[in-house]
Amino acid sequence: MAQFTYSRLSHFLRLSVNNASVSRAAADVTRVPGRCVQSIRWQRSVDSKSLQERQKQQMARGLPKQKPIPGVKQVIVVASGKGGVGKSTTAVNLALGLAENDPSRSVGLLDADVYGPSIPKLMNLKGSPELSDNNLMIPLRNYGVPCMSMGFLVGDAAPIVWRGLMVMSAVEKLLRQVDWGQLDLLVVDMPPGTGDVQLSISQNVPVAGAVIVSTPQDIALLDARRGAEMFNKVHVPVLGLVQNMSVFQCPNCQHQTHIFGSDGAKNLALTLGVPFLGDVPLHLSIRETSDSGKPVVVSAPDSAEADAYRKLAAAVLRRLDALQS
Repeated sequence: MAQFTYSRLSHFLRLSVNNASVSRAAADVTRVPGRCVQSIRWQRSVDSKSLQERQKQQMARGLPKQKPIPGVKQVIVVASGKGGVGKSTTAVNLALGLAENDPSRSVGLLDADVYGPSIPKLMNLKGSPELSDNNLMIPLRNYGVPCMSMGFLVGDAAPIVWRGLMVMSAVEKLLRQVDWGQLDLLVVDMPPGTGDVQLSISQNVPVAGAVIVSTPQDIALLDARRGAEMFNKVHVPVLGLVQNMSVFQCPNCQHQTHIFGSDGAKNLALTLGVPFLGDVPLHLSIRETSDSGKPVVVSAPDSAEADAYRKLAAAVLRRLDALQS
């Protein structure tokens, strides 16, 4: 038997209300002269518009007020509709690429994936954060980038078995109880999907823009589109789409193979009317450097893979500047 969810219940109640209204209207029509039919329809339209306006006002009052993170000028979120598309690797190399593209800008990195934190491994960081005089957590730092993650607060193999309210409380602490100092940009590695964490951050923090990561395959693009639509609904600008694992080049014969398809994310960006930020290849060095905690941007700066991330960072900066102008 299908589960009777809240959405189904709401749909059922709306149908019931609409059917009841139609039945009453039909009954009234049979008792009034024909010239009153237009008046009844007009009144129902006015009532419906008034109800929608009241609902919008109530929802606006119920939304939390956005508060900037102390010391942080702009927040960029890196998101994906689903897991396994290389979002965290992209977030790490994007943050390092942003710092390299414009050394005058200070960049931080926040791991908001509470259930599956990856930043400690990717940035080769271990240990617990110390507390400042103001009782705020001091981020751990590597490669010149301050980082904060739930992975610093729990053991490497410890599962985080929490319900939604506890997760929201943890995210709030990662946002508000960290001494970031003075940052021009904070890159946030979001969890996959379109759930509570994404909504909480979007509604509580003024986000400058979202970068959406996807592979070219159709199943990933479906979820990437949902992610883009979610950010549109919460009024967060979509900076653009990144096509990760776009092509594999054989190290022996140099033949290129589009394992996951070609130009899927580029075509989706065109459909959504958002910029296409660039391609990142499927390459062994990206996997190896990520697993060893030495991101390719800093460990192999002259490689084509590192150059792809630097171009991505440059495209993000151009997009941010365009939105501000």
